[in-house]
Amino acid sequence: MIFKCPGARGFRQPEPENIRCMFCGKEVEIWSDETKVLCPGCKKFILRDQKPSCIEWCSHAKECIGKERYEKYMKKKNK
Repeated sequence: MIFKCPGARGFRQPEPENIRCMFCGKEVEIWSDETKVLCPGCKKFILRDQKPSCIEWCSHAKECIGKERYEKYMKKKNK
């Protein structure tokens, strides 16, 4: 990682967030570097509201957050 870009902080230092399952109402933990999570209550996938991320367009993204995290993000984003 070469930069201290504030737009990528959630990828470099993931933080948990609680969201409510839209299907059963159960509160579920999802991390800032995840796009979806399986609800332990109803076993359905919950997608987080995705804001545009600099990871998608920045030419330094792979170096900024690391190749493994970059590829994982892009793979999930393209599904």
